[in-house]
Amino acid sequence: MSEPRDPAEVRAEAARRRRLAEIFGDVLPSQTADDRERDPRDEEERGDEWLRRQVPPHHGAP
Repeated sequence: MSEPRDPAEVRAEAARRRRLAEIFGDVLPSQTADDRERDPRDEEERGDEWLRRQVPPHHGAP
């Protein structure tokens, strides 16, 4: 069983975490790609078609 913490220590830790969050934001995402189900559109995005769609109009068609 853990011993009770000093309220001042708890407040100092909370303030430290707030400062870190202001500076660095969320360090780790709440959900990663391997936590989600695969989206069939992700597979489509890997091919040459995705690359062709990324070419700006002023570069002309391949």
